[in-house]
Amino acid sequence: MAFIHLDVGFLYTLLVCTAFGSMLSNAEIKVNPPQDFEIVDPGYLGYLSLQWQPPLFPDNFKECTIEYELKYRNIDSGNWKTIITKNLHYKDGFDLNKGIEAKINTLLPAQCTNGSEVRSSWAETTYWTSPQGNRETKIQDMDCVYYNWQYLVCSWKPGMGVHFDTNYQLFYWYEGLDHSAECTDYIKVNGKNMGCRFPYLESSDYKDFYICVNGSSESQPIRPSYFIFQLQNIVKPMPPDYLSLTVKNSEEINLKWNMPKGPIPAKCFIYEIEFTEDDTTWVTTTVENEIQITRTSNESQKLCFLVRSKVNIYCSDDGIWSEWSDEQCWKGRLLKS
Repeated sequence: MAFIHLDVGFLYTLLVCTAFGSMLSNAEIKVNPPQDFEIVDPGYLGYLSLQWQPPLFPDNFKECTIEYELKYRNIDSGNWKTIITKNLHYKDGFDLNKGIEAKINTLLPAQCTNGSEVRSSWAETTYWTSPQGNRETKIQDMDCVYYNWQYLVCSWKPGMGVHFDTNYQLFYWYEGLDHSAECTDYIKVNGKNMGCRFPYLESSDYKDFYICVNGSSESQPIRPSYFIFQLQNIVKPMPPDYLSLTVKNSEEINLKWNMPKGPIPAKCFIYEIEFTEDDTTWVTTTVENEIQITRTSNESQKLCFLVRSKVNIYCSDDGIWSEWSDEQCWKGRLLKS
């Protein structure tokens, strides 16, 4: 019996030592962070490339497929964006009005490390555009509208305290253009560029659109301003037309109108209706170009309505209401149902 007890004790000791040795072996496995980590600006007004080289590896890990964990953000932004990739580069858009910070580490998969993933330390980098000019010299009140999903127009006001000889230039880029382009049709106020009418922008929807407005002056440097948006989110449609108002009996009212002209599909519209019954006005919305409502009083003498349109949430994240349509009113006899 003593012999058996000794054998079990020896086996227990052997298992403990083996497990401890395995843990020690895993703890000793280390991997280096990626090399030559940098942020590269190709001149696309905020669309930057984060790129790196593989880490130095011992010979016994050269056959392993490794991944990289990349984190990046604009400085002063609360949240990091995180990407896991096997590539040696990643591209995304940034606000160049602020600095950018990024960090990356190497992930060694479990099959290469006796069953547990191993991470390297972080490699870090930052990027800033070269600052020039005081903040007050930047343009003010930048406003861009994509009229009827066809024509983009931007306008701005000059920076505070800039010299009278200051003029501005606008450049833009979106994925599909070989390089950034300058505005070719400036809106001028007193001989100065205060806006831009853009040419036809082929295949520009549902992708980031980058703009830089910089300036020149013999008296002082002018700080550039950078903007990023998507065109479908700043569409301002035409107002609906051909409104009709029909009173079919003492209570039922039919309001109808034609959808705005242009390239916007019917499924992309939401309408806001302002209806007035004598001295009472209320507002409602619908995705159809027709609505049935009920009179609040059979004695009402005047019924009027207007409609405006906007791109709805199924086709954009935001939008701009159109101008109101012409008013359509009813006065007269009831139609027989």
